[in-house]
Amino acid sequence: QFPLLVSMTRWIPVTVNWTRDCLTRSGLCQPSSRPNWCGFRTVREKRSWGRLFRYRHSLALRRPTKSSVVIFVVHPSTTFSSLKTLTKSSIVAIIPARYASSRLPGKALVDLAGRPMIEHVYRRASSVPELDAVIVATDDDRIISAVQGFGGHAERTQSIHRSGTERVAEVAARLPCAIVVNIQGDEPLIEPSMIKEALEMVRSEPSVQMCTLRRQITDPAELANPSIVKVVVDSHGDALYFSRHKIPHSVSAVEPIFFKHIGLYVYRRHFLLELATLPPMPLETVESLEQLRVLEHGFTIRTVETKSDSFGVDTLEDVERVRRSLTQGVRP
Repeated sequence: QFPLLVSMTRWIPVTVNWTRDCLTRSGLCQPSSRPNWCGFRTVREKRSWGRLFRYRHSLALRRPTKSSVVIFVVHPSTTFSSLKTLTKSSIVAIIPARYASSRLPGKALVDLAGRPMIEHVYRRASSVPELDAVIVATDDDRIISAVQGFGGHAERTQSIHRSGTERVAEVAARLPCAIVVNIQGDEPLIEPSMIKEALEMVRSEPSVQMCTLRRQITDPAELANPSIVKVVVDSHGDALYFSRHKIPHSVSAVEPIFFKHIGLYVYRRHFLLELATLPPMPLETVESLEQLRVLEHGFTIRTVETKSDSFGVDTLEDVERVRRSLTQGVRP
């Protein structure tokens, strides 16, 4: 039932340098007293491939003039490898997900081009080679079942958490690892390159305990949208403040550079566990931005500028934008 795009291309020939002994040991062919295809009788190939192999000093696949290449708009199911053994130096990505979203209940499982949203996030994170494991953190059996259904790994958490950070910290506390990447479960268009950009800052700078991303705003509509969080930074790229309002405010004719905050975080494990124990703060409550808790308690958040973009799915309109992007290949 998948939509297909079929094109024709030439098949690159492959030379297989197997000797007679190697073929015999592999069970592909067996010596025969009756002359048949240079003294060989096929076991598998004669049944499935026919006379595609010719034995000389080497065996070469005959080259057909053309072959069909099938491109799936929705790729077939993938079986992810089982969770590997982690060590104290491992890097783990944890995707917090809950079913009872206030603005769009059940959004982690909403269908996007034939897959639940959480699977799109999981697959994109899994394509980052620097990550030793990708885990979904949730308190909902429906999400756990969906993750296990596509071959992913999920960890159950308590249902009392006030934020995604606390949910991520609960799972991280069980794992031996050095660095934890918090990837939002409602951003199915997150680019793997963005994860690598933030991760590289923490790996290369021992003094950086927490890192996130920012992107320059060029669309005036984004400045007026309270759903898009803005951030101002110092000369080192450390965040000074996050707000849903337009910051900084300009009183002169010179228009400042505005940055959008992208809610992907990378922490050192010990810092994440400390952060989860800190009480909420006034500015965090007023703006409804949990990252302000870090600044209000006197800690630093390093930001890395990226050229890529992503956005959270909070409404049915957002769902349709993502669906169009996935099926038409156009970024919203």
